Amino acid sequence: MPIDREVMEALREMGEPELRRVMMLAKARLERSGITFPDAGPEVRVRKQWVRCGKASCTRCPHGPYWYAYWTEDGRRRSRYLGKMEDIPEEADRQAGAERA
Repeated sequence: MPIDREVMEALREMGEPELRRVMMLAKARLERSGITFPDAGPEVRVRKQWVRCGKASCTRCPHGPYWYAYWTEDGRRRSRYLGKMEDIPEEADRQAGAERA
């Protein structure tokens, strides 16, 4: 199945941060289908989080849920905001809950 022309054009226009988010989302969805990526980089965990904005006058905190990717690189824990996406695999959310337990 060919990739839609608009999708390809959008990918070409994206900068590194956006492309990394797309890559992490695609990797999470493929791993849910049982596809593995040996030696393709660090293991990325995807987690849904509610975030406090820190404003004293905010009556709607916490905000979200927002999706974040976590991985270890050069001995340090890294994270990247993925967005408020509805199509992150449900398994990633269950996996995140299991990690917290």
